[in-house]
Amino acid sequence: MAVPLFNLAPGLKVSRLCLGTMTFGEQNSLQQSFRLLDEAFDAGINFIDSAEMYSVPQRAETQGRSEEYVGLWIKERKIPRDRVVLATKVTGPSGQMTWIRGGPKCLDASNIMEAIGNSLLRMQTDYIDLYQIHWPDRYVPMFGETDYDLTRQFSSVSIDEQLDTLGKAVDAGKIRYIGLSNETPYGVMKFLQFAKDVPSYPRIVSLQNSYSLLCRSFDSGLAECCHHERVSLLAYSPLAMGILSGKYFSPDGGPVDARMNLFRGKYAEGESRYNLSNSRIKAATKAYLDIAEKYALSPVSLAIAYVLKHPLVASAVFGATKEWQLREVLGACDVKLTPEITVEIDEVHRRYPNPCP
Repeated sequence: MAVPLFNLAPGLKVSRLCLGTMTFGEQNSLQQSFRLLDEAFDAGINFIDSAEMYSVPQRAETQGRSEEYVGLWIKERKIPRDRVVLATKVTGPSGQMTWIRGGPKCLDASNIMEAIGNSLLRMQTDYIDLYQIHWPDRYVPMFGETDYDLTRQFSSVSIDEQLDTLGKAVDAGKIRYIGLSNETPYGVMKFLQFAKDVPSYPRIVSLQNSYSLLCRSFDSGLAECCHHERVSLLAYSPLAMGILSGKYFSPDGGPVDARMNLFRGKYAEGESRYNLSNSRIKAATKAYLDIAEKYALSPVSLAIAYVLKHPLVASAVFGATKEWQLREVLGACDVKLTPEITVEIDEVHRRYPNPCP
């Protein structure tokens, strides 16, 4: 069965599974990436997500490779451009990635326009279907942080300037639609407010935030915003960096080439958020694995099917480094969770709410 489609925006139908490509150029070679793209595309996945900072863990030597590999695949396979939906992201302020425009320091007009131009070149395309701000220009709690600390606020580029720049890129035909990522209810509503007040500003169509059995924080405040404002969720990390597959629960701690083992100590954003040494994360994950076993489902099917049943989710953004992992995710499209399963999932959530925020 082909992966079903979702109307994300006028003239923009995306598959309900989106292939995330942050491993391309690091864990996956060019040829391995091509095989994953081939199989995903043949199965009906038309939605591919990248970012200018990828591969991860981020380093100067591999920055931009993910976009390059996707662009080479489209060119070498002669994929008609209108048959694939390309999404990518501009990197937010960071003092760590000095190889990306010196930091990057901020999301002002020059940084955004340079980032768009470079992404177009790497992907060898005239336009990007969905261009996303990877994380806000202003301070917000992110990547496992939950509490807002007002003392950490710094001078930031106005949302007004960001939207003005993105609007000019839309007018120039360089991007079609815009979205946000790792955003808060405040940020979503401010972007929408500016777009409403200034007709030339583009309106966000999507929000790419983490959502999984272990992270349902979207439902606390963002869900209401997205529901009333017709903004769809692109749910990243539906498998919580592979934890929900159960592979790290094997006696040997999982495959040596699994991301959490391969990059131990080198991927702070992931390790701080998805850490099985946290007793709550471990207990919650084990409970979900038990539910999957009880109902004869693979853990991956349970996790992906749960995300896809959310009425505000347009697509689940997942990663795979091996073809068998991709097939396992594809199989989840056919799984429908019964009311009984959903009740048991919610009971686990009540005991261990959002252990991976």
